[in-house]
Amino acid sequence: MIDNQDIKNAISGALVVDKPIGMTSHDVVNAIRYGTGIRRAGHTGTLDPRASGVLVILVGPAVRLSEYVSASDKRYQAIIRMGASTDTFDSDGRFTRPPESALNVTESQFDEVLQKFVGEIEQTPPPYSAVKLRGRRAYDMARRGEQVELAPRKISVYHLETLEWAPPEVVVDVHCSSGTYVRSLANDIGNILGCGGYLVGLRRTKSGRFSLRDATPLRKLQEAFRAGNWYQYLIPAAEALGDWPAIELNPDQVEDVKHGHRIPANPADKPGISNLVRGVSMAGELVALMELDHTNSEWQPKKVFYS
Repeated sequence: MIDNQDIKNAISGALVVDKPIGMTSHDVVNAIRYGTGIRRAGHTGTLDPRASGVLVILVGPAVRLSEYVSASDKRYQAIIRMGASTDTFDSDGRFTRPPESALNVTESQFDEVLQKFVGEIEQTPPPYSAVKLRGRRAYDMARRGEQVELAPRKISVYHLETLEWAPPEVVVDVHCSSGTYVRSLANDIGNILGCGGYLVGLRRTKSGRFSLRDATPLRKLQEAFRAGNWYQYLIPAAEALGDWPAIELNPDQVEDVKHGHRIPANPADKPGISNLVRGVSMAGELVALMELDHTNSEWQPKKVFYS
């Protein structure tokens, strides 16, 4: 491990972890902090302890990208068990609808209900969730036996597909916007089917532009921390938003942008989400996120990463 704190402070990027079942997302962040010796680290979208799969950890100055990376779409493989409901909407909870011995749901009936949830929909988060209600976590209130009534929120579900039909369990591919609760989806599908349903397994297969192909099992990363060669797994900050448009900055423009100065926009430049692009140096390093001022046709630095 490098002892030079100046070098550590300059390290910036993403570690894409294949999170094991049984750890919280915060446990993984702590393991990364301990292994790298870099205190500045954070995840970009919680995965429940029972869930596994893609968890993007930003380290160093790249943590300032968190709000943008967290907002990326997610993809999951979810295992839903039909024929019962629980108060947590997953297998950790108490049964609110006892398991049925006979299940009269066909695959075509299930698929028909499944497709009702594709599109922009309103979803109510589970009562046992980290959503805050009057300054308190919903799960704390629910555990104390208090009534938890959370407001529905708009989410987008882009694609739902049955991958495996093995009643009472069914494996579903879920492609959705950030903020979607797959547990709520399982519960709502079960309610419409009339037999109940809850989540028994969840694996995140994609987060933003990162898929399981990009992810390294935590155990393998920890071996690399001990060996001192973990840098091979660090993805440059510029790639963390690799699906965003980018404009290349020459050395003079890099200097201007570093000091918060605007630079002229080319007519061919096309901004992306929220009117933003990545400003990247000729060496491929992320210099800033920049916003297009249409009035003056100039790029205004919004968040500078390069020092």
